[in-house]
Amino acid sequence: MFTGIILAVGHIAAVEQVSGDYRLKIATGSLPLDGVKLGDSIAVNGICLTAVELGVQYFCADVSNETWSRTTLAKAHSGTLVNLELALMPSSRMGGHFVSGHIDGVGTIIKQDSDARSVRFIIQAPDALAKYIAEKGSICIDGISLTVNEVKGANFGVNIVPHTLQETALKSLGVGAGVNLEVDLLARYLERLLTHAAPDTKKSHVTHELLHTSGFLN
Repeated sequence: MFTGIILAVGHIAAVEQVSGDYRLKIATGSLPLDGVKLGDSIAVNGICLTAVELGVQYFCADVSNETWSRTTLAKAHSGTLVNLELALMPSSRMGGHFVSGHIDGVGTIIKQDSDARSVRFIIQAPDALAKYIAEKGSICIDGISLTVNEVKGANFGVNIVPHTLQETALKSLGVGAGVNLEVDLLARYLERLLTHAAPDTKKSHVTHELLHTSGFLN
């Protein structure tokens, strides 16, 4: 589990095919690896990966074909900048939102505009994910916890403040670039509750009326 608060920007140092899938070597830059052990989770552009080798300012992780095909890793290469975050600890500050590191799909940056000192990104999500993205809700983009400012169909906008732009790999991305998207966990579980009956009653007790009266729906 992660928070979506990026700790460092690293880069992909090597991509190797191993017995039909992949192994990545990630140069970690300023990410503190002192307390990291083999088997620990590290988020790479929002993707939860397991450290299988640790070195001085790098770690290696195995990547399944499923993860490779459903994330931007399929287009990554040696030198690609990546956002890095260590797994959440009980003592960590909860500065973003709960992020699982399980990517739901890849979006595309379709527009970038200056907005005072910030930059507004317009991102096109896959159609299947549009229903999970809500104005003023949370979304994780390449591992970064962000607030959705606007939604129009499958397109949504986020404002990137100068600090976030400078301290993450977003600064290296332009129009047409792909980004990993993870929608808010609550949206996924609400859909499951609303569309699948409880096995013992054949009917879910969670209704649109209940969600409305509880303040979840406008």
